[in-house]
Formats: sequence, structure tokens, C-alpha cells
Amino acid sequence: MHVTLIAGARPNFMKVAPIIKAIKIARTQGKNISYSLVHTGQHYDKNMSETFFEELGIPQPDINLGCGGGSQAEQTAAIMVAFERYLINNPTDLVLVVGDVTSTMACSIVAKKLNTKVTHVEAGIRSWDLSMPEEINRMVTDSLADFYFTTSEVANMNLRNAGVSEEKIHFVGNVMIDTLLQNRSRFRRTSISDELNLHEGKYIVLTLHRPANVDEVESLKCLMNEILENVCGEPVVFPIHPRTAKIFSDSGISAPNLHIVEPLGYLEFNYLVEHARAVVTDSGGITEETTVMGIPCLTLRNNTERPETCTLGTNELIGTNPKNLKPALERLYSGQWKQGSIPPLWDGHAAERIVDILLSKQNLICCS
Repeated sequence: MHVTLIAGARPNFMKVAPIIKAIKIARTQGKNISYSLVHTGQHYDKNMSETFFEELGIPQPDINLGCGGGSQAEQTAAIMVAFERYLINNPTDLVLVVGDVTSTMACSIVAKKLNTKVTHVEAGIRSWDLSMPEEINRMVTDSLADFYFTTSEVANMNLRNAGVSEEKIHFVGNVMIDTLLQNRSRFRRTSISDELNLHEGKYIVLTLHRPANVDEVESLKCLMNEILENVCGEPVVFPIHPRTAKIFSDSGISAPNLHIVEPLGYLEFNYLVEHARAVVTDSGGITEETTVMGIPCLTLRNNTERPETCTLGTNELIGTNPKNLKPALERLYSGQWKQGSIPPLWDGHAAERIVDILLSKQNLICCS
């Protein structure tokens, strides 16, 4: 059985890494499974893509489709055209997509139109917010997939409610956490920690990239002011997303305790997170990592597709209203933040389960 893995953006690399490792282990055990890795090129900043191949031990992709840049429609179209050409010339038994980026949806559509089976890792998660491009990507991908690998019982229920049959749904855990646990001992202190004289548990990590938070300069200023005024003077370290940097540079926002840094590699960023007091973010994936590391997380969104990080983990939805930050940060600094726990099957073995299930379905995948 040959599996074509799709990676297009930073989170994808963290999700395919343990799957590649599990496939390689299965092959050493004499199992009939091989893979190709297709990088769509959706993210083209070195710190957002190439670094992850190096740090996470992912082999160089079989092809980079080079489809970075452009609008949502332009990028979707470019990926579809390039991947169709690749798939026609390199047939496969199964296309495996991860997460919810443009590449996930675009490659799923191409595969199905070429009568190739699709499996979706991290299927069934929903924010129910159609203003998010990722939500549309999830819904389209899940409407096409043949097999679904999920991270939570909530995701299972979402798929059942959408009419997906039980035998296609497989609750395996979270491949993002596989990567976290496999690499946790390798997290490395960044020079930023020394340059800024950061002390463990006495600084905040900030990440922002969603349009609702960064596209309007005045809204961004209000948000930043609330953060900076309510962290008791502690350093706020902001590895800035390329998209956010363009807007931020025109905003004039500055403060003695605000430190803007370039995007960090996986090992350095997670070291920074693991030793922080808390993380303020609008990312989904980071809420999963902070939950497992036991770090308080304040999410600047009105909804989340990962509710288990709130119901079980250390995450809390603060919303996009800047005024919600002060009371939340007051609770953090008074020691009243919840402890949290780790969701079921977030144990570092999701990828192994995925490969085992694919092998058990080999006849169905290859002979239909």
C-alpha cells in the first residue's frame, strides 16, 4: 500500500512527522506500506517550513509544488492544478491529508476527482464559524474523505451528526501531541531567553495572526495595550507571524516590556512556551500543546474547534474584545488559573494507531 502525504503549512509538518516515523517502523517490521511526501509550498518562509523538516527529522519531500502566495482562490487553484499533475504522473493508493489548511482541502478535491481514496487526520473538529477559511476547509475535506482519524469524542460526534458511518470514524488521539512528546527532551533554549534576561515562569508568550485581531490597526492597538498594561510589567515575547508583521510595522505599537522577535523553530518556540507563565494566542494548535505542558493559555477568539482544551485543559476562550483581558490576566497573576488535565489518547501514540488501522484496511484501500 502506498500513501501520499500532504504537507503545506507549519502545523502540517508537525502532524506528518510522527506518521512518517510510524510508517518507517512498520516497514522495518515487514509491513507492506510505503509513502511519498508532497510539500505544496503553501508556506514559503524558511522559519515557517524548511526548518521543520530539519528539526523534526522529516526527509526532504518528493516534490515541492511551489504554490505559495496569492489570494485564497489563487492559492487553492494553484495547488489543485499542480497536485493534479503530480497525482496523474504518480498514482497512489491513498492520499492522506492533515489539519485544515488550504492544501488539505485542495488536495482532497483533486484526489477524489481522480478516484483516489482520501483519509483525513484531525477530522471532525468544528468551530461552527464560517468566517474562518479553516472551517470551510474542514467541512469540504470531511465531506469527501473515505476514512477519518479524530482527536476527541466531540469530533466523533460532529462526524456522526454529519452522517458519517461509524466504521469510517477512528478515534486515535492527537498526532500534534505525538510530535510534542517525541521532541520534548530536545527543546532548546533560544538565545532570545538570554538576550531578554527571561526568567522561568515570569514572562508571557504572545502569538497573533487571525484577521479579527490583527487586520484593523486600531483594534490591534487596543488589544496590545490591554495585554501590556495587565502583565505586571513582565516581558511579553511576540514571535511575529509574517502576515501580522506587515500590519504591526505600521501601527507604532511599542513598550519597554514588548519584545518582537522573528518566527522561531519548533524546538525553540516550545522551549519558550514550556517555561512561560502563560501564552496569549489566537492559534488552535498552540492550545493543544499548552494543555499537555500544563501552561495557562488565553485564547483571543470567540470560538474554538478544540473544546477539549477548555473543558479538560488549561485553555480559556477570552474572546476578541480587548476588555476581557484584564480580568483574565488578574486571575492568572493571582494564582487562580485552572490546573487542567490531558485529554484521552493524547499519549504520543496516535500515529502508530493510524498506521495500524490503515494496514488493517489495506485490502479495502488497494482493491476497490
